[in-house]
Amino acid sequence: MPIKNRFAELLPEITAWRRDLHAHPELMFDTHRTAAFVADRLKEFGCDEVVTGVGRTGVVGRIRGRGDQSGRVIGLRADMDALPILEATGLDYASTTPGTMHACGHDGHTAMLLGAAKYLAETRNFDGTVIVIFQPAEEGGGGAKVMIDDGLLDRFDIQEVYGMHNWPGLPDGRFAIRPGAFFAATDTLRITLTGRGGHAAKPHETVDPIVMASHLVLALQTIVSRNADPVAQVVVSVTSIESDSKAFNVIPQSVQLRGTVRTLDPVLRDLAEARITAICHATAEMFGGSASVTYTRGYPVMVNSESETDFAAEVARGVAGECGLAPLVMGGEDFAYLLQERPGAYILVGNGDSAAIHHPEYNFNDEIIPAGCSWWAEIVEHRLPIA
Repeated sequence: MPIKNRFAELLPEITAWRRDLHAHPELMFDTHRTAAFVADRLKEFGCDEVVTGVGRTGVVGRIRGRGDQSGRVIGLRADMDALPILEATGLDYASTTPGTMHACGHDGHTAMLLGAAKYLAETRNFDGTVIVIFQPAEEGGGGAKVMIDDGLLDRFDIQEVYGMHNWPGLPDGRFAIRPGAFFAATDTLRITLTGRGGHAAKPHETVDPIVMASHLVLALQTIVSRNADPVAQVVVSVTSIESDSKAFNVIPQSVQLRGTVRTLDPVLRDLAEARITAICHATAEMFGGSASVTYTRGYPVMVNSESETDFAAEVARGVAGECGLAPLVMGGEDFAYLLQERPGAYILVGNGDSAAIHHPEYNFNDEIIPAGCSWWAEIVEHRLPIA
């Protein structure tokens, strides 16, 4: 099951879709143009059903196979949203929306799933039903959960689900995957340290929240070095420190810190939250101040089902000749919500030697389109074979 010749034939068309989407990026749930573009293509392909507005701006297409004896239903998901980044690629098809760009390759994911949908609607060489899912708001909005809450899985009877992400640094069109925990849980921190402000020349008359914050940033790292198992993966990063004063000679009344926590295990996630809260309050109290901590849980750990991962890897080897073991990723992915509800797997496809995702010079590699499309199509044809 190598790369399908049909996708080599469709490559110019799919590339044109991808570049159109790249030139017109949209953020979060405001993917109205993208959703309309996707829905129009699915209708042109002759999908049996095209539903818009699922999870606000999500699009879902139903494609029935030539046989329907198995009663099985597989979901394939692509994300559609872009990022609030000013593009610096200089491409002819660069973003026409200042400050917004497809810096993560969701334009490519959408185009590849559209290509697979066109092929599957043409051939219908499978026994069962395929649901193609085009999701908004992966970049921080939890669009997958919003679609689930809007009835995605039950309404379309989805029994298992598969997703894909391009990966810079992995050779063009090669695949990598891992079973179990794969992408991290993504939590956020908002901490306010309150002391007593005053003149910088009279620090003895103040309770200095800047000093508290300085000690706290270092103290929080003891969670990683002294509380977590050394072989476990946990990241605690303070990414912003701001005070309520901008003057050179004023010790502020309060300091606000922001940050993120990444874990790959629910027990570690609980531990990190508990220790952060305790350390913040103890550090502030030690200096005579007080702390307010808001710990917000974001996307859960994304966990690939073992048997579905084995199957996805087998298909990938058939398409590309090999499938490597992917690294653990401390970034987040809201496909995790789908895998909490249904068995399935998420795979990486190599984007080659490109800029990193979320970088202003990143661009999706159109040469990997046939490999990505083939993997999705083969997932369906081998999971739902005609007797």
